Parts: sequence; C-alpha cells; structure tokens
Amino acid sequence: MKRTAVILTVFVVALALCVPGAVVAEEKTSGELKDDSKRAKINEVAQETLDSLFAENANAKSLFDKAIGWAVFDNTKVAFGISGGGGRGVAVAKASGKRAYMKMGTGGIGFGLGVNKYQVVFFFQDKTTLTNFIEKGWQADAGATASAGKNAAEVKTNFINGIAIYQITEKGLMLNADLAGTKYWLDDKLNE
Repeated sequence: MKRTAVILTVFVVALALCVPGAVVAEEKTSGELKDDSKRAKINEVAQETLDSLFAENANAKSLFDKAIGWAVFDNTKVAFGISGGGGRGVAVAKASGKRAYMKMGTGGIGFGLGVNKYQVVFFFQDKTTLTNFIEKGWQADAGATASAGKNAAEVKTNFINGIAIYQITEKGLMLNADLAGTKYWLDDKLNE
C-alpha cells in the first residue's frame, strides 16, 4: 500500500512539474506572460517545427499540401518510473487560417528517467477529423504512434483515420514514437 502511495505521489508531482505553466522551457518575464504573448510564442514554435519537419522529410510537405488543417504541440515529459507531461499547441484550418489554441497532457507507467522535450505535428485529411480534434479533443490510444523516419526517405507516412502524425525530438524525427496516454483539448483561456 505504501508503495502505491509513493508511486501515485511521484506521478502527481511529475505531472504538476510538466503542466504548461510550470514548464521550465517556457519563457517568463516579470509576472505572467500576457495571452497575446503566449499565442505568439505558440505560433512561432509551430512555424519553426513545420519548417524543420519539411526540411527533414519531403513526404511530410506532400501530406501537408494535401491536408485541410494541421496542429503542432510543444511538449515536455518527465519520467521517474512513471511519466507525466504537458504542453501547448495550435490547430489551424488552412482555408480560413482560423487558429484554435490547445493543451495536451500525458501520463504513463514504464521504465524511464529524465526529461524529454519534443514536438508533435498532426496533419488532418478532412474537415470532420480536424473539427472533432478541436471541438471534442483527442486521446491517443495504445496503438497511436508518430511515424516519420529520419534517415529513410523511402518511409512513407500517410493519413490513418484522417490523421498523419510526426514526433520531433532534439535528435530529429522519431520513427514509431509511442503517443499512448496522451490527450489534447482546447485551452479555454487562450481562445477567449
């Protein structure tokens, strides 16, 4: 019983450390950043992430061109046997340019120790899939993976259930990076 309580406590602390407001990588000025500044930073990271993805993977640019919308999330994950993480991002409808600012959270149990910073990129094949992602949120199931392939140009990522997903770390694109246990939802404050 004590072991379960300790594991649960560590998980809650790890998750609290990773919520977007507590992420060390998020820049802060004297006081809290204004919502406009937060949105501007999210937009900047999203554009940098897309540029990096397109430079590393020609197929990603082709899928982006076919997509009706996209989303990019900047995430931090902490693992100490159990893991927790959080981040923010933006989902964009290409035709209208309308932006929906969102949050993400992740948690799980497994082996691991340390902090991992990464970005996740989604391309949406159709309007229904994009709308559902934004309005209803999205939760990665046990089979959800981000696929790309840094060194293999022949690797083709395609839309699966209306979504193509890429995960980018400091080392580049991840091949079959597990997204299980991750949930995405609207950030009410940034969308006011």
